Amino acid sequence: MSFVRRAATVLAAATALTAGLALPAFAHVTIQPGTAEQGGFTKVAFRVPNERDNASTTKIEVSFPTDHPLAFVSVKPVPGWTVKVTEGKLPAPVKTEYGDLEEAVTKVVWEGGKINPGEFQEFEVSMGQLPEVDSLMFPTKQTYSGGEVVDWSEAPKADGTEPEHPAPLLKLVPAADKAGTATLSATAPATAPATAPSVAPVAAASSSDGTARLLGGAGLAVGVIGVVIGALGLRRRPSA
Repeated sequence: MSFVRRAATVLAAATALTAGLALPAFAHVTIQPGTAEQGGFTKVAFRVPNERDNASTTKIEVSFPTDHPLAFVSVKPVPGWTVKVTEGKLPAPVKTEYGDLEEAVTKVVWEGGKINPGEFQEFEVSMGQLPEVDSLMFPTKQTYSGGEVVDWSEAPKADGTEPEHPAPLLKLVPAADKAGTATLSATAPATAPATAPSVAPVAAASSSDGTARLLGGAGLAVGVIGVVIGALGLRRRPSA
């Protein structure tokens, strides 16, 4: 019986370790999909998981960039939630192909609904025209029914590691036609049109990375169990 109890303890610890390795990639507020083309329009969803066991998420406040403002923003209604879109004057006018942009959406707030423990909700937004920059950050505040406010506003770290409360980040890639033109001009002579980079492989890589973390954690847990069971077996072997 002692051996069985020890094995069960090891299994429980390994399961907890695996869960601990897998959870950080899914716990924070994210923007889906995580990439879009520069110069175009896109539809994204702010995915908000509820991280608390004893409270529900009741309000989401997303701040939009003012250094690279978006001229057109519209929201999709979410049943049970009210939405307020706030426009504000920009620090300085921004030149666009539609003229100088002096005001733009600065904040979108959803409230009145509820995301229960163990659930998530997606809030969809259509927006453009996307600037020709590498990425856009959307700092987000998540309010719980108990009054707690979690501020997801930290920028990516220089060393590539993820901060504790990362802001939703939309990566922007060159438009397919521009990317193809740049590739052709870099090759001499060009015998065939260059294949433009696609947004889909980026999302797939992100998904594969999460799967790899999960499988890696599971493998580590299985290895730990094998070592402990082997050690316990040796201790029980009668001496010659």
